[in-house]
Amino acid sequence: MIPFLRQCVLVALGSACILVQSGLAQAMADVSAEVNLLQADHSSRPFTDKARVVVWLSSLDNPRPLPRNARNTHKYQMVQKNKQFEPALLVVPIGEEVDFPNKDPWFHNVFSLYQGKRFDLGLYQAGTVHSVRFDKPGASYIFCNIHPQMSAVVMAIDSEYYGISDRFGHVSFGDVPPGRYRLHVWYQGAAQNVLDALRQEVTLNPGKRDLGTLRILANPPSQVAHKNKYGQDYDRDDTNPSY
Repeated sequence: MIPFLRQCVLVALGSACILVQSGLAQAMADVSAEVNLLQADHSSRPFTDKARVVVWLSSLDNPRPLPRNARNTHKYQMVQKNKQFEPALLVVPIGEEVDFPNKDPWFHNVFSLYQGKRFDLGLYQAGTVHSVRFDKPGASYIFCNIHPQMSAVVMAIDSEYYGISDRFGHVSFGDVPPGRYRLHVWYQGAAQNVLDALRQEVTLNPGKRDLGTLRILANPPSQVAHKNKYGQDYDRDDTNPSY
């Protein structure tokens, strides 16, 4: 009888675990939103390309950041290739490390000195990798000291629940548990007061997974001129370097 009872207990425990896991899987669900980018002038014309808007949720029920060993093991990287950064916008949780591999056949010098995490990786050759830990929240603007046309943004946020809009303005991200969250929005062409006005508390439950439409007044993205890492203008010949 004892082996039989032991088997029954194990079966019951196994069934309970399956039910708990099933309930958690049903509770964790996708979150979606729509982004409406409008010209920040009197016309309020809509943008034709609504990509690169970052939307994320910071937990209010558990505001402390997750310990690093509790996070996923995803490896973040921003590749230097064809004299461009790929991707041009990278979102990472605060404290994560980003690799900057050089996959071009020439030297690069990646730096960020204007906002967010400040660093200078120095000159490094093809096939090598340097890494930076982004331990400061916000946008870090990334450039190359050799190629002035190279620019990108690493956005460090206090959450693992985020999405980036596509060109149609659709945003979605998955596996978000129910609870109370702070909604945040970031777009490079939007003023800080506009972004602050979009910040709000939301409660997610099985019946609410749509964050609605986020209306953002912004300036069209443009290639803003910047100085090199020494605070000087790039040499005129560097605007189209052969290396």
